[in-house]
Amino acid sequence: MIGGKLRNRLFGPRTGKPLSTVDVVIPCYNYGRYLRGCAESVLAQSGVSVRVLVIDDASSDDTAQVGEALEAADDRVEFRRHEVNKGHIATYNEGLIDWSTGDYTVLLSADDMLAPGSLGRAVRIMDADGRVGMVYGRTIHFEQNTELPRIDARESAYTKWAGVNWLEGRCRAGYNVITSPEVVVRGSVQRTVGGYRRELPHTGDFEMWLRIAAVSDIAYVRRVPQAFYRVHQKSMMRTVYRGGLFDLRQRKDAFDTFFQHDQYLVPIADRLRELANRALAREALWGACRAYDRNQVEALRADELVEFAVAAYPQANLLPEYAALRRRRRLGPIVCSRTQVFAIPALVRRARGWALKERWKRQGI
Repeated sequence: MIGGKLRNRLFGPRTGKPLSTVDVVIPCYNYGRYLRGCAESVLAQSGVSVRVLVIDDASSDDTAQVGEALEAADDRVEFRRHEVNKGHIATYNEGLIDWSTGDYTVLLSADDMLAPGSLGRAVRIMDADGRVGMVYGRTIHFEQNTELPRIDARESAYTKWAGVNWLEGRCRAGYNVITSPEVVVRGSVQRTVGGYRRELPHTGDFEMWLRIAAVSDIAYVRRVPQAFYRVHQKSMMRTVYRGGLFDLRQRKDAFDTFFQHDQYLVPIADRLRELANRALAREALWGACRAYDRNQVEALRADELVEFAVAAYPQANLLPEYAALRRRRRLGPIVCSRTQVFAIPALVRRARGWALKERWKRQGI
């Protein structure tokens, strides 16, 4: 006879119906100090049957000791250690493609955490609608565990889009709205689209979401956060300035790679590619405008931003941002900076942009 706790873990406490399985891959490189909290946030999830794979990518800290202790304490945890560092892309794919067999998959960095009940909320959406291949939601950024809020999931709801509509939203905006730990992917969809691409070490996650949207619908959990993203000196968010030339190039690489390999999946791929290139060009030109307003033309690489914009979108000279740049060039960076003649229009545009981004974040697009 199956014991009560084990039975509840496998079948749920009420219905007796087998719970959906979620495989959570936790890659860890020198994040041993965060690993236990991360794993415990997964093991505490309700309404699903979880398995956890912790992969230590040859860390030099106490990751191995923490991982081995987690494996010994809970039979749902498996621990692996690489003898040599394989890098994050290979480690991701080892877990998601080579190991995972569950109904759903999650990739969770060892310094992040799941919000209480997040897996259950995502799985209920996908269990009810087989067309949804990915669910994500709001992520709270934090530094210390004491900052984490209590989660009341009674008011949760969700929004769903056809995959092509979600793709269009991303192409129109030109940037990613997903942090990463909040994502739950249907296992069959993950195995269909394959693993992360080695040629995209910085924007592989963004390109992955585009691929998933090309073959399935997307849903967004509203009103309640789905995950906690830890911000610290070594976190990826601190390493790339969004809007800088490097980041723009990386995002363009993600779009280009997606359209190169998977455009056949999207009937309006040519139109979406143009939308993405125009969005990136507008952002680059606006970055050049800001460089003039701050008298930092060389420091912010304004000329290279313009070159990027024109290369990405040959009609860039017809965009309103290009006209704004012409006006600044006529006055020069010193006059623009000292007089702040364009300050009010710039602030208005910035406020509108932030309002639009916040609306997109709330709506999940």
